[in-house]
Amino acid sequence: MIKLPTFDDVAAASERIKCQAHKTPVMTSRTVDEEFGAKVFFKCENLQRMGAFKFRGGFNSLSRFSPEQRKTGVVTFSSGNHAQAVALSAKLLGIPATILMPHDAPTAKMAATKGYGANVVTYDRYTEDREQIGRELAEKHGLTLIPPYDHPDVLCGQGTAAKELFEEVGPLDAFFVPLGGGGLLSGCALATRALSPDCQLYGVEPEAGNDGQRSFRTGSIVHIDTPKTIADGAQTQHLGNLTFPIIRRDVDDILTASDTELVDCMAFMATRMKLVVEPTGCLGFAAARNMKAGLKGKHVGVLLSGGNVDMARFASLLGAQS
Repeated sequence: MIKLPTFDDVAAASERIKCQAHKTPVMTSRTVDEEFGAKVFFKCENLQRMGAFKFRGGFNSLSRFSPEQRKTGVVTFSSGNHAQAVALSAKLLGIPATILMPHDAPTAKMAATKGYGANVVTYDRYTEDREQIGRELAEKHGLTLIPPYDHPDVLCGQGTAAKELFEEVGPLDAFFVPLGGGGLLSGCALATRALSPDCQLYGVEPEAGNDGQRSFRTGSIVHIDTPKTIADGAQTQHLGNLTFPIIRRDVDDILTASDTELVDCMAFMATRMKLVVEPTGCLGFAAARNMKAGLKGKHVGVLLSGGNVDMARFASLLGAQS
């Protein structure tokens, strides 16, 4: 039986990363509050180091390496944000990093990962198995594999974002968190159940890739083909063996959002709150908007998970909307 991490592990991660991770701001919007008839708190992980919550789990994981692991190096696979997180964390800790990225990863994410000094290896996300390639690279070169979500140190690091939110604003009635492989959601679930046990916790994934929703409903992990969605950070094919049981136990429901809804939310964030949020980062806000009739009079949390989007792509998506 798999030993699941606990909130104590999230608290330990919080202490471990506080010397490097930003305590990101919690922002509000009078317009959103009026639209919802509620008080809505946005945890702005788009303003985290390297532009996403992933830095938390990346740094927490690598900071626990033994001297031998630090010498031989780390390998991971990611469409971009975890790639940057591991690359930056490795640079800060003096650890060689090899990052497996899809050849069509956003240009800004690819450039940033290389800019942090990582060795980037590309693959085809639609025809090749990144997990298998990652394992092969680890075995061949003696590297330590840190997957993007299904790892206790990763998910506990991600959960520190929710810990900070609850410590700043107090208990919430509802909390909306983006969902890909489940590292962020499972970590946030541990923090939610410890600090705001009565909060309704929702994971939100792309409509085109609802493997998490299907897994949650059926009680077993559902594997899908790589979904075609603008939410590149949530183009995962399945939940993890660690993340799924935590989500199944501690999350109230899994919701979805369409690409069109994500673009609408990106436009709102940019024009009304002056925030650049990538499509994946808007998943929670999109679902909260869809549910706003049921949120009147409540205190609501929305986690904006990242802001790493190519400006040309950002302008194109928002331009197509108008």
